[in-house]
Amino acid sequence: MLRIAVPNKGSLSGPAADMLHEAGYQQRRESKELRIVDPANDVEFFYLRPRDIAIYVASGQLDIGITGRDLLIDSGANAEEILPLGFARSTFRFATKPGTVGDDLADLNGKTVATSYEGIVAKHLADNGIDASVVHLDGAVETAIQLGVAQVIADVVETGTSLRNAGLEVVGEPIMKSEAVVIRRTGADGEETKVQQFLRRLQGVLVARTYVMMDYDIRAEHLEAAVAITPGLEGPTVSPLHNEGWVAVRAMVPAEDAQRIMDDLYDIGARAILTTAIHACRL
Repeated sequence: MLRIAVPNKGSLSGPAADMLHEAGYQQRRESKELRIVDPANDVEFFYLRPRDIAIYVASGQLDIGITGRDLLIDSGANAEEILPLGFARSTFRFATKPGTVGDDLADLNGKTVATSYEGIVAKHLADNGIDASVVHLDGAVETAIQLGVAQVIADVVETGTSLRNAGLEVVGEPIMKSEAVVIRRTGADGEETKVQQFLRRLQGVLVARTYVMMDYDIRAEHLEAAVAITPGLEGPTVSPLHNEGWVAVRAMVPAEDAQRIMDDLYDIGARAILTTAIHACRL
């Protein structure tokens, strides 16, 4: 039975559960449940603190897990990323009071940096030859500068609103970009059948979310122009219609471009253009 760690709370929890449900896996009904068994899929799910998941997976007690790339790196655990999942995206950056340091990373030499992600920051500074002190705080690091604990903070930045409200500004290049990822113990058997099946299911969800199915009718003499607009993955499906000279075309197209593609098809004579959501996919 495949043993999988899933975030039990926070920004990772809901989207992870939604993706697993779309992939055909049973999920917990109440937030108090810490473990469920999905016998139909031969899988056992453990709901754990996102920060702890990499450690459990690295121990070998759990086969794979879903957590944030930032949490994986910060843990220092002997685990590795095997599939990015495209949600819970964030950027990790330095911030300070305006005029305190410049955009050059070397300006952090001799400074104290407060962060909830000591592992990430310490590694980033060391990798770049920066001699700075790192102070670990659990959350609300924006106040560290105001209270004199540090001259610089390092934290997840989304819109930057909370930083501006605290009178701070982002400095330098991003430390890293994070998102939800599937992880496994470093060196574990990546070809194990159950693991590969799990990954294929999640990849199918990612594709289904990215593409829509587009159907339309077009005169045969305009088919090549239409196929150039909707090439599909291995090529579109083309079928003759009852009305002579017309064909029906079906192809997968990127969801974000669907409206523009419909406009382009209409301009070359396509009609009855439809888009349909894809709920599952295998490539």
